[in-house]
Amino acid sequence: MTQRINYPKASPDGFKAMRALQEHVDKCGIEHPLLELVKMRASQLNGCAYCLDMHSKDARAAGETEQRLYLLDAWREAPFYSERERAALAWTEALTRISKTRDVPDELYNEVRKQFSEKELVDLSLAVIAINGWNRLAIPFRSEPGHYQPGQHAKK
Repeated sequence: MTQRINYPKASPDGFKAMRALQEHVDKCGIEHPLLELVKMRASQLNGCAYCLDMHSKDARAAGETEQRLYLLDAWREAPFYSERERAALAWTEALTRISKTRDVPDELYNEVRKQFSEKELVDLSLAVIAINGWNRLAIPFRSEPGHYQPGQHAKK
């Protein structure tokens, strides 16, 4: 597939706004490995090859194991994730699929609140919103996977 539009060049101000949200998420205090798992899981659900390529490389560069990345799609059955990670992954799935479910059940909210403060939960939600936004730019404009190098998009 060939890239359709270079969206950062086509809308620099829009891209700047997305980067500002991403910068907040990156600095919000939620642990980086957890954020990479959230980005990977949402990108799996959305089928975003570019983001899966990027975040798998970033996660590995930050020390994430291949085993945990390979089994992320089956995180409920795999024993390699902490309770906090499981809560974040369940929250990620609920928010990513919200157009289908139209709700986030009280049971899930209550479980997630055991692991995250109010601020952390809002920031986690912003992280899910951000990666879903990036997926929704990369997929229709056909950002090409395979060329990304770890840390390439990190703010310098």
